[in-house]
Amino acid sequence: MKRYAWLCGIMWLLLGVTACQQAAAPTPQVIRETVEVTREVEKVVTKEVVVTKEVEKPGTRTLVMTSALFSPPREQEFFINEILKPWEQENDVTVIFQVLDNKTQADRARVQQATGRITTDVVVIHSGSMAEWLENGWVEDLTDVTAQWDDRTFMPAFNEAMTMDGRQYFLPLSADVYLLLANNKALASLPDGVDLDALTWEQYAQWAVNIAQNEGEGKLCVNGVPGKFWIYQFGGSALSYGAGFPDANSPEAMQAWKVWETVGKGNGFVPTVLNIDNCVDPMQREEAWLVVTHQARVGQVYSTAEAQFAVGPAPKGPSGIGTIAGAHGIGIMKGSPNTELAVQFLEYLTRPEVMVKINKGTGGFIPPVKEALNYLGEDPTDIIITKALSVLDQAVVSGVPAGDYQDWGAVKTCFDDALADTLVVGADFTQERADQVQACVEALQK
Repeated sequence: MKRYAWLCGIMWLLLGVTACQQAAAPTPQVIRETVEVTREVEKVVTKEVVVTKEVEKPGTRTLVMTSALFSPPREQEFFINEILKPWEQENDVTVIFQVLDNKTQADRARVQQATGRITTDVVVIHSGSMAEWLENGWVEDLTDVTAQWDDRTFMPAFNEAMTMDGRQYFLPLSADVYLLLANNKALASLPDGVDLDALTWEQYAQWAVNIAQNEGEGKLCVNGVPGKFWIYQFGGSALSYGAGFPDANSPEAMQAWKVWETVGKGNGFVPTVLNIDNCVDPMQREEAWLVVTHQARVGQVYSTAEAQFAVGPAPKGPSGIGTIAGAHGIGIMKGSPNTELAVQFLEYLTRPEVMVKINKGTGGFIPPVKEALNYLGEDPTDIIITKALSVLDQAVVSGVPAGDYQDWGAVKTCFDDALADTLVVGADFTQERADQVQACVEALQK
């Protein structure tokens, strides 16, 4: 200010009062007007302003859930957004949901029970792994709880593994059988006079060979990567001839091996079969045209392009339609710090209408509650479930006896090796090779 005053004085002397008056800032005039600045405001907010957004508050109570089911990301997203969130909001609860395989869940249960520090409330386990949980007493007895529910009936076919000594410890949540899926392009190679809903294993093998001859390469898909589904794909065919599961060298099992031998000798397998860990992608890309696999995987393909595919029951043999029927059950960890809340959660998940929503939304599993079937409609996923139920009505069914073996993954490898070193290369499948598979399996028994 002093410097400005001094300069003004000099100007006064040289130019007079008028110059100084011109240099002085005029009194600002206040002008009020409305200006449309929507775009500018949006731009500033996006780039320069930190915006605090009100977010959904977590529930005041917490429930910890681990599951061997819903491992595909698409299934997890559906289960979290469409099943868990409505219940969380209604009950002011936060469900901490984590997908873990059966072995990891068992290891965690063993540690928690040994230390008495129980942090898991709810578990979802495959029926083949439940024996260990029941024998060790890791889950709560739910018999008195389910006795109070008169609006749901658990299907006996899937409930047996979930009980012990007449007491209910797990509740069936989701079940599955195996179905046939064919690209419509494969129908031109179907043997004459064959009914897709009454296909035999011999006709299935010939169909695969016909496709290879007509197309110049095999189009039949199985899961050739070790430790995946091949044991179940073979096992279903063996059950159809009267074999047990996992039975590798009985006369009945040998009949099944000969079916797959026909496919191998006719170059019927997809050329990349030993690199396939899931037949969904090859079927969707049309690299493969034919598969018998898990119904949820069939549903995953079929629901995206139903006009492009045909669905049928798995092929049959002299004993009927053989299928490995798996189920996942939900239970409450023994000593859960939130047992009462966990019971409310199980009541919600096993409601018939919720059962249908869960199993349709995750690919087309069977909702293992009889009353849930009343909610089925006519969309592609309903068709998958209906086909699966028709298989169940007439099937020779086996569960997964993983609890009888030291390492079920190693049992799978016994069959995987036979696929790779004999069937895929088109060699004869001999009784000697079958005996080797059987010896491999028996060495792993507990």
